[in-house]
Amino acid sequence: MNAETLLRDMRRQLRDGGLHGCLLVRDLHTGEELGIEPDTQLPAASLVKVPLALATAERIRRGELDGATMLDVRPGRITTPGPTGLSRFRHPARLAIDDLLYLSTCVSDGTAADALFDLTPPAQVAGILHELGLRGITVRHTMRELSDTPVERFDAAQAHLAHALAIDAGTSGGGHRVPQLDTTRANTGSARSYVELLQALWTPSTIHPEVAARVRGLMTHHLLRHRLAPDFSSDATTWSSKTGTLLNLRHEIGVVEHSDGQAFAIAVLTESLVPASTQPGADALMSQVARGLRDHLRQL
Repeated sequence: MNAETLLRDMRRQLRDGGLHGCLLVRDLHTGEELGIEPDTQLPAASLVKVPLALATAERIRRGELDGATMLDVRPGRITTPGPTGLSRFRHPARLAIDDLLYLSTCVSDGTAADALFDLTPPAQVAGILHELGLRGITVRHTMRELSDTPVERFDAAQAHLAHALAIDAGTSGGGHRVPQLDTTRANTGSARSYVELLQALWTPSTIHPEVAARVRGLMTHHLLRHRLAPDFSSDATTWSSKTGTLLNLRHEIGVVEHSDGQAFAIAVLTESLVPASTQPGADALMSQVARGLRDHLRQL
């Protein structure tokens, strides 16, 4: 199957599965790539925790922060499904910056991420990305804003109403009645911009090798492995990733490294068109399409 036929088939599969998908898969050694709407900007959700980890690790390297510094963190006390770690704690906790970095990136803990954002605000994270020559990722706000969506205003039996609003209240220009889904106000990125970030982390770049290695290690230990990991994990591969989920958004970025030396950066950003919070079929479809693109590149 040639690339054009493959992409047409993958678009059909996404459409039939109720997903609008923006994908890019790139061979990190040859630069060959395949994508579907790779330059479309979408709200980033928890994917922004990777730029946050990069900025935090860079400031530790510069001596502006000390990873051993202990911080008192207020509990998140969030009771709705989804949030993890300190976000669900009922009592204050005292943790080191290094451990907050682990919780934010590996457990996708929004409260830990906000403790790091208090040290390195969104504008400063964006500034560090700019210094490193990384474009296309916009960092505008902390994670606190993601905990006040329509989902928190309905009971569990009415979650589908929040997802229906997320699906139907957008505009063709990227605006949205839900602020967290409005690309002019949210943290945003494209599949291409996140693949560029992955390439800078996995291959020689303007990112200091010590910092790149630290962020790679955090992504390798990411605990949420229900989305793309089933198709990219084996005894002969290493899958390092970060997920992002918000209302009808389902994202994952990562790098699969094969024992034969090949490595592929993968970014899958999707919007579900089905008003339901639990959609394992959508997660499986994302993984299937991403693997199809990877398999094609791997055979070139």
